[in-house]
Amino acid sequence: MAFHSAPRATPTVQQDDDVVRITRWDFEPGAATGWHEHGHPYFVVMLKAGTLRIHDGETETAVPLAEGQSYRRPAGIRHDVMNGSPHPVAFVEIEIKRPEALDGRAV
Repeated sequence: MAFHSAPRATPTVQQDDDVVRITRWDFEPGAATGWHEHGHPYFVVMLKAGTLRIHDGETETAVPLAEGQSYRRPAGIRHDVMNGSPHPVAFVEIEIKRPEALDGRAV
């Protein structure tokens, strides 16, 4: 919807089970995720610093993020995310499907 003509970012699912889905997203300059909605609360950890352009269907916001910076969002977020930087960026997204199942045991 928002960045419909942009090239697509590359998702690499690192883990997907009944508790979490962990996805690495790699973006070339101008690449976007495509319009989507998060069904679960999630965390994002930047691997490569850059500016993400976030479109929520009405407003576009430029969000500069440093390498290693992280944030969390609740379930129900609808948006399209584009790399607004002149260089590639990457982040890891961790969606929590069943928070009650996170018991602290090591993998």
